[in-house]
Amino acid sequence: MSNHYKNHRESLSAIAYTAMLDHGLKPDFSSAVLEQLKLIQNIAVDHVIDQATKFEAQNDDIQDQTDLLWCSIDNDDSKDLDQLTVCRPLKDGSLVVMVAIADVDSLVPRNTPIDQHAKDNTTSVYTSARVFPMLPDELSTDLTSLNFNVPRLALVCEMHFDHNGHELGFSIYRSKVINQCKLAYDAVSDWLENKGPLPEAARRIHNLDQQLKDQDKWAQKLRALRHANGALEFHSIQPRAVFKNNLIDELQEQPQNRARQLIEEFMVAANGCIARFLSNKGYSCIRRVVRSPEKWQRIVKVAAQYGEHLPSSADSSALERFLAKRHQAQPLTFPDLSLVIVKLMGSGEYVLERPKDKSNIGHFGLAVLHYAHSTAPNRRYPDLITQRILKAALKGINSPYSDAELEVLALHCTTQEDASKKVERQLRKSEAALLLQSHIGKNFKGVISGINEVGHWVRIFTPPAEGKLIGLHDHLELGHPVSVKLVHTNVERGYIDFEFRH
Repeated sequence: MSNHYKNHRESLSAIAYTAMLDHGLKPDFSSAVLEQLKLIQNIAVDHVIDQATKFEAQNDDIQDQTDLLWCSIDNDDSKDLDQLTVCRPLKDGSLVVMVAIADVDSLVPRNTPIDQHAKDNTTSVYTSARVFPMLPDELSTDLTSLNFNVPRLALVCEMHFDHNGHELGFSIYRSKVINQCKLAYDAVSDWLENKGPLPEAARRIHNLDQQLKDQDKWAQKLRALRHANGALEFHSIQPRAVFKNNLIDELQEQPQNRARQLIEEFMVAANGCIARFLSNKGYSCIRRVVRSPEKWQRIVKVAAQYGEHLPSSADSSALERFLAKRHQAQPLTFPDLSLVIVKLMGSGEYVLERPKDKSNIGHFGLAVLHYAHSTAPNRRYPDLITQRILKAALKGINSPYSDAELEVLALHCTTQEDASKKVERQLRKSEAALLLQSHIGKNFKGVISGINEVGHWVRIFTPPAEGKLIGLHDHLELGHPVSVKLVHTNVERGYIDFEFRH
């Protein structure tokens, strides 16, 4: 192994830093940001509620819900906690679900140095070796994070669902909350699926087990309803490097499981309610949309290769049925088909949505008409923008943003989010190349994962990684099983090259 890569974490961190600069993102906080951060920390006497009171004179409309069984469910290593959930079953068989969203705006006023940095990058960038947070760690993982056992300001979206999961109504308000239990996706999911014990943190809290069961039950109902309306089910493989003594020990896939679905469904529901709330109140906002695919005819041709017929005009329900059928028939190669369809659909984007607009673009992939990113203000700038507009709507005052400003911000957020994804994708490739560099000459089993004008791409199973297949191989089709030999890696550029073995 090259001494140049003696410390994998350090090497990948340097590659990530350069990638941030190459893609127009700022990896460092300015001196002005650090000065503002000191000011905020100096104001902090007891807890964030005290600080927020200093920033905001009018907060007498804030409820106190610190006694509820709020909990967070996130990745094992997540420290920037944006939302909490809690539910309350009613005697008629319906359920009230509350989603608390961290009130980041209270400590990050608009047009301050911290806000400007957040606006420049528009998102936190996550790589295995290093995270480039949108807000300084002292805020995003502490003072504006909904951390365990500390009071925090939040905006709460309270939703009422009937026994089938249909929405009966919702309300939005400001509140004080306390995270009673910090949980992780995989452990909660294992317990929900009877694969493991109830996490120790949850066992210590009376009735939290029933809370989680109720939340899971209704989340699955919401999920079923969305899929009945044509929500698309994809399975992408985005392995993450796991380090041991600063060396990559393995590449680990992130499974889609019941706990992730639980949070996803409640966030989709809350984002929909907040978008409709702002529209009903007459406020413009930034919406997250995925348009009906312009390349639908190419999707139709892909389906035809599998003997399936899709209608001539975009139909998410028909596409979902096709994807579900392929997932069941060929689970091993489904991630590759997913990637093909995702590319043909086009990526999501942010757009200005005026309250008087007669037609909404909607989110084709989620099968929802109203969708505003709002539930992750610590790590996404559009959510912070939405939060400020939402707080103005709750007070009944003018929006802090004009339509012209929102239009510019929507385009900027789309551009910068695309840049952040390129950084994260580049680092995943570099991680795989670094892990595989000591395995040159070895053989691997895999499948053809992509075909384009450059050539063929192969995805190997162990470790989960993708590389280019050297040479011409016109006889190989997408999903074709192959045996390959690793012949070359380039860590800085994330290149992995394989030779076909007959």
